[in-house]
Amino acid sequence: MDPLLFITGASSGIGQALARHAYDQGWRLALVARRSDEIQRWAEAEQLDPARYRIYPADVAEIDSIVAAGQSCMARQGLPDVVVANAGISVGMDTAERADLDVLARTLAINNVGLAATFHPFVAAMRARGSGRLVGVASVAAIRGLPGHGAYCASKAGVVSYCESLRGELRGSGVRVVTLAPGYVDTPLTRKNRYRMPFLMTPQAFAAQAWPLIGRGVSYRVIPWPMGVVAKLLRLLPDSLFDRLLAGRPRKHRAAE
Repeated sequence: MDPLLFITGASSGIGQALARHAYDQGWRLALVARRSDEIQRWAEAEQLDPARYRIYPADVAEIDSIVAAGQSCMARQGLPDVVVANAGISVGMDTAERADLDVLARTLAINNVGLAATFHPFVAAMRARGSGRLVGVASVAAIRGLPGHGAYCASKAGVVSYCESLRGELRGSGVRVVTLAPGYVDTPLTRKNRYRMPFLMTPQAFAAQAWPLIGRGVSYRVIPWPMGVVAKLLRLLPDSLFDRLLAGRPRKHRAAE
């Protein structure tokens, strides 16, 4: 039987591009998103073979919802070979605003708790089988905190640390944990940004670079590689210089804006 990819956030952007890339490589798809009707329209427009994909409506912010989607996938399609926790949100915040504390809570619920809940149904079964890939989609925003991006940066730093912890827990089991940190990718999340986005790439270009890394089970990789160099340099900057460099930089739109 053809290998199976389970992927969240499959209704647009990186998730959709990864799903299409895998499909073109002969994989079956388990497509997960809140907007399941949009996935269905996309699948029909792309003329995907209905025998090779199933759609699972789920909200990763609701633990029981995404866990149920994973369990349904195993019952209907079998245990996936690759699980990609891609669903996420990116919203600016201002800690002085009470409403933005709710933004922070929702961001962490989706980007962090939702990621762990996406992996949960498959961990024991993959360990028993002795193989599998669990892929967490982080961001270069995990490297350093950016003004106005507190919720997003904190959540993506959490993705990196969580996946690192899980990788250690599964060491020697045959299950590999992969952390991908995209730079700027042209998606609905980034098109509203008010600042320059160096090395901007299409979701398709990201998918083409990410898929071989998933197959090899690399532990961590920034895509594209020039952004990885920039990220390392930013990490090395003294705090005082970093703060001056970021002073006055446009901030991400808040939910209220």
